[in-house]
Amino acid sequence: MKMYILILKDVPTGHAINSAAHAALACYLKFRDTSAMHEWLTSFKKVSCKVTPEELDAAKEAASDFVTITESNLDGVVTAVAFCPRENWPSIFKTFKLWK
Repeated sequence: MKMYILILKDVPTGHAINSAAHAALACYLKFRDTSAMHEWLTSFKKVSCKVTPEELDAAKEAASDFVTITESNLDGVVTAVAFCPRENWPSIFKTFKLWK
């Protein structure tokens, strides 16, 4: 059981770190009443990836249970998307590069 957090690759590092933290919390709050989220709370496993806008769109088409994060200091642009935790992920998620 793990949560994926996808961060757009052109987001500056400081904003990316904050966006990832906000995404994890927002995802928990949005899906806190689901059985998947309750199970995830025993491990807190997350995968943070750096993606292009096209990869982000493809991920949102592959899995519809997500929350979007924007950054007011960057004129409200989307910086990250967090997906509700699950055991099995669509194959596209395995192609994304880890955020480092």
